[in-house]
This record gives sequence, C-alpha cells and structure tokens, in this order.
Amino acid sequence: MYRQYRYTYSVVPTPVVVWLLIANGVVFVLQQFFLNRYLHLLGLVPAGVLHGALWQLLTYMFLHASVLHIFFNLIFLWMLGSELERYWGSRFFLKYYLVTGIGAGLINVLVQPYSRIPTIGASGAIFGLIIGFALAFPEREILLYFVIRMKAKNFAVLVGLIELVALLMMPNSSIARFAHLGGLVVGYFYLKREIYEWRVRRQVADWRGRIKERAEIKKRKREAEISAEIDRILDKIASEGMESLSRRERRFLEQQGRKRF
Repeated sequence: MYRQYRYTYSVVPTPVVVWLLIANGVVFVLQQFFLNRYLHLLGLVPAGVLHGALWQLLTYMFLHASVLHIFFNLIFLWMLGSELERYWGSRFFLKYYLVTGIGAGLINVLVQPYSRIPTIGASGAIFGLIIGFALAFPEREILLYFVIRMKAKNFAVLVGLIELVALLMMPNSSIARFAHLGGLVVGYFYLKREIYEWRVRRQVADWRGRIKERAEIKKRKREAEISAEIDRILDKIASEGMESLSRRERRFLEQQGRKRF
C-alpha cells in the first residue's frame, strides 16, 4: 500500500490543505478580536466534553495560543499534508486529519477527565500527519529545524520520544503532551487498521477472482464438450441417417435444441 521513494516537497499546497490553512488562519485572526474570550466554550475542556460539549473535539483544532504556535502547525500541515493528500487523495486525507485530531482530543479527555483547562491547537492532527508521513514515505528526508536532514521514520520516533520524555519530566506543563502523543498513537493504529482492511479486501477480491476464473474455465470446457458431442451426432446423422441415433443421443439433441432456441 505504501511506496518508499524520495523527492522534494512541492511548494503548491493541495485543495484540502489550502482550506485547512485558510480556516486556521481566519480563526486565529478572529481570536485576536473576540474569540479568545470564548476559549472555555470552543477549546477542548475535558470536563465540558464529558458533560456534552462534544463540538469542542472539533473546534479546539482551529484555535491557537500564539503566532509561533500556529506558524509551526501550519508549516507542517503544508509540507506533510500536501504530500499525503496527493498520495491518499483528498477524501481520505481529510478523514484522516479529522480522525487524528478528534482522537487526540479524546485521549486528552480520557487521561484528565476532570480538567477545566482548555486545550487548543491543531498539534494532535499534525502529529497524526507526522506518523502518517513516516508510514507512507519512511525513507523520505525531513529537515529538522530546517537544518538537520532526517528520515521520516526516524523523525516520527524522535518526536514521539521527545514528547514522552517531556511528559514524564514536566507532567504539569501547559503544553498538551497527551494530545500530541494521542495524535501519533491514533494515526498509527488507524493506518494499520486501514492497511489490514485493504489487504483483507484484496485477498477476498483475489479469492473471488480465482473462483470466477475456475468457473469460467469449467463452463468453457463444458461448452466445448457439448459442441464436440453435437458435431459427432450430426456427422453420424449425415453418414448413417436419423434412425441410427440411440435414445440417449436423441434426448441430448432435443435438450440442446430447447436450450439454444
């Protein structure tokens, strides 16, 4: 399902990525005017989600805390997301982006269900893109901090370890480490499930194809046998007359006549 080749990034973003970039940018601008006062309503508040504010699992992804926060998220969205959208197609890419973002939010809710501190940012979905890119293009090189060249598979492992170590060393940090790790975990298992289902569908399709092929071969063989038998009986009639046919041969001709006419 996945190819392993290397080429440079395209500077042209893909359609879904463009709309996600615009949506994040517009919401960030609106935050500066009035949306920041509604973070407890639109951000991800675990206690609020458990009390029915399910929309927060989606809306929190489009809010950001600072220019630096949104800048790095959108850079990764543009660089990794455009490649994945070209490879997977727009429909699957958008589905994957939302699944990893919402999944990361759910994990954040599960690990701290009573928290009333809002979590904001697309980082959970972005970490989903990182693991997705690593699975799709493991040998592709990524520029860490725009300087250090690193294979995508190694980059995904590195950022995962960094987040895990940071979580253990600074458990009370304001950065939503659980959401970051959640994006990696959800993305990994979601894609592994997709790969498994794809292989199962492929195996079922191959199995059905083999059955159909065997049935076609059997059918053609039977038709050839019938045609050969008809030719033999007609030759017998031509040389010996109709009276020479046995009861079985007469019945066979009648049956084939009814089938054909």
